[in-house]
Amino acid sequence: MKDVIVLGGLNMDLIVETPRLAGPGETAEGTRFYTTPGGKGGNQAVAAARIAESPGSVRMVGRIGDDSFGEQMGQFLEHEGVDISLLRKTVGVASGIAAIFILPDGENHVNPVYGANGLCDQQQSSDVAEVLSTTGVLLCQQEIPLEATRSAIDAASKAGVVVVLDPAPVREVPEGFYDSVTVLTPNQGEASAMSGIEVVDAVSARSAATVIRNMGIETVIVTLGDKGAWVESDGVSELLDPFLVPVVASVAAGDAFNGGLGVGIASGMDLLDAASLGMASGAICVSRDGAQEAMGSKTEVLALLDSKTE
Repeated sequence: MKDVIVLGGLNMDLIVETPRLAGPGETAEGTRFYTTPGGKGGNQAVAAARIAESPGSVRMVGRIGDDSFGEQMGQFLEHEGVDISLLRKTVGVASGIAAIFILPDGENHVNPVYGANGLCDQQQSSDVAEVLSTTGVLLCQQEIPLEATRSAIDAASKAGVVVVLDPAPVREVPEGFYDSVTVLTPNQGEASAMSGIEVVDAVSARSAATVIRNMGIETVIVTLGDKGAWVESDGVSELLDPFLVPVVASVAAGDAFNGGLGVGIASGMDLLDAASLGMASGAICVSRDGAQEAMGSKTEVLALLDSKTE
């Protein structure tokens, strides 16, 4: 397969499991606390690296601070076989963090402070451009400054590289921002915000995906959690059924999907097979605690795919 390049954010996740969220001026006791490397960019990189099982074929482009969180995140990526030669350290700035509250049904509430991620600039765009000759897919999100992301995706598009963008978190984007995006992967909330259509099922997902495609995007995949994923593209308008797994936490499920999707594209799979690989990756992730630590291995993801065809 060709390389997978990930441009995006890295945060240390500070996770609290709690029966409920505290109200204004209230204290509500949680049941468990732990930390785990996260951030949408870092999550996607680890998801892709575990499925690819080819050390160095997944590259992480981004920024961390010169603190213990940054050191831990870099070490974890490297241990997972991610090439971190383009992960730059910013002196005197804190690494990004995300406070995550997980409820008993697995749903999560996330409050990030992006720190060094917010300093991504033309340097990161240039880092992406330098390695496009061996790249099959560029994975991006909207955690880092949009100017850096836009320059990178424009360069990738001109080089003939597939660009997959997760439009999270939802932000106002400049006109033409999506012009170089090949595949957009919003979840229900993001698809609703972008299309003006409340996405609650496959029918509304199809309507929203059609509206979003009219923005000039070749392919839209709306992830629907336990309802599957709607794929809308040239000649494709189809619901992919979900994998039924026990849900422990939905943290990083979308990132797991994008990591798997990216490996599928870089490996030459067709769109639906690549999306199915992403869905299996997401299913493994939600069945475990954590973010990057919850990502499935190639063996696990392929076994889940195989179980669906039996």
